[in-house]
This record gives sequence, C-alpha cells and structure tokens, in this order.
Amino acid sequence: MRLKLLDSLSLPGDPGKPNDDALAHGETAALVMDGATGLSEPLMPGRSDAAWLSGFGARRIMAYLGEGASGREAVTAALFDAQTSFEALRKRPPAGRYEIPYAAMTLAVARGAALEILWFGDCAALVRQPGKSVALIGDALAKRAQEASGAARLARAAGTHPVGQTDRPEFMDALRRARDRLNTESGNWAFGPDVLAADRVASREIGAPAGTRLLLASDGFLALACDYRAYDIEGLMAAAQEKGLKALGQELRGIEAGDPLGIAYPRFKMSDDATAVLLELV
Repeated sequence: MRLKLLDSLSLPGDPGKPNDDALAHGETAALVMDGATGLSEPLMPGRSDAAWLSGFGARRIMAYLGEGASGREAVTAALFDAQTSFEALRKRPPAGRYEIPYAAMTLAVARGAALEILWFGDCAALVRQPGKSVALIGDALAKRAQEASGAARLARAAGTHPVGQTDRPEFMDALRRARDRLNTESGNWAFGPDVLAADRVASREIGAPAGTRLLLASDGFLALACDYRAYDIEGLMAAAQEKGLKALGQELRGIEAGDPLGIAYPRFKMSDDATAVLLELV
C-alpha cells in the first residue's frame, strides 16, 4: 500500500509574513505542521521561529521515516534534533517558555492496510474508509472552540474587536501566559525543541484498505468546519474531493474577508495560515 497525492494547499494568513505551516508527503507517509505564531522577537536566524520549527520538523520526520523508523520513532528523533539545533543556533536562551517555538502536527504513516496517525495540538486527520463515514482524528475542533471563546472574552473585557489586537498588553499577556503552559504538566503538549514531548504525542491506528481517502489539515484550514460552520466533517471531506483544495482556500478567505474584525467569528487574526493535503491509499 502507498499514499497517492491527490491535492495540496498551503496559504499564508498574511501574504506579507512567513507562512508558519509546513507539509510533506511521500509514498508511505504525509504530515502537516502548524507553527504557533511567535509572541516575541525571533531567537533563531530568519524572520519566523515558527516557520523554522515547522519546516525543520517536517524535513527531519520524513527523513527518519525514509530510513525505516516508525512514526513515533521518527517524531522522537526529530524532537531531539530540534532541541539540539535550537540550543545551538538561538541568539540567547529564552526569557520564558512563550519565547520557545512550538508547532501542532498531524502525521499519517501507511503500514500495510492500516494507518498510524500521530498528532500534537490542533491539526487533524479526516479519514474516509470505503463505504464508511468520515472519522475525525485529533483535537482540532475542541481546541479551536477554546481559542474562539478566549478571543471573544478578551475582546469584551477590552471593549474592542478581537482581530489585530494581540499587541495590546491585556491580549499579549494572556497569550503569553497560555503559551507558558505548553509542554508542562498543567498544559497541552506540542512539537518543539523538547524531546520530553515524545512521550506525549497522541496516536491512533485505523484500518485503511485500498481506496481510503485521507485529508490532513492545519486548524487554519479546518476553520471552514470548526469555526465558520460552512461544512460539517463529512461535507468538508466531500468538498475537498469534489471542489478541490484551491477552491476551498478561496472560500475560506472569502468568509474571513466578510468578517474582518472577528465579530461574527471571534479570532485573533484576520486569516490564519491554512494548509491541507489530500491523499488516497492505493
């Protein structure tokens, strides 16, 4: 069994800024990574620590898979490499955890007639086995709902709209406090320069006979379903197959353009980076 690429898309949230998402695919594996927007000046060379991490992580995971590693082994080795490179290349030690780059991830590895799916954070996999309904694998919908609720709450307290307000002290302080809990016992776990996260990557195995379709996506793309309610999960998978990912990207940006301040759909950014890859097992 191998993975056949049907379509892919990666749109920056702002054309003038780096795209912090990354995607990769091969005959037996594919992944999407979503770097968390930086909350301080970059510590690494380049314009975006988040873009560095997602690109680095995607390349290293795929390289280890190509050498025969399992999904979990590849993630563990890539986390070690990220920690080593971050410590060697950063301009200075981080002042707090909020300065460390992190990323959400969803990784699918074909193993015979099954898929091994591993994830951190709010990326997700939609899997349609022949003749069955779509299975959603990951925590994206719940985590996006939490973020929307937080954006609305901060905006109400500040008496403003949520989009474009993250430089305000009350917004930035709240975001940094939340980021400081990442990869700690009191918070969520993410891909980052922290090999201890290897024990916290979520995983699931699902049957995947020939003809199984697989959509891996970052939360910015999944907003079509979890934030904007343009589709349910079944409808989003069907639209990806019938309309194509480019058309869905245009639809996504059209919805956001119609709500530029985040009143109808509370969010911190006008548009998030949006990445998806559609594959079939053959």
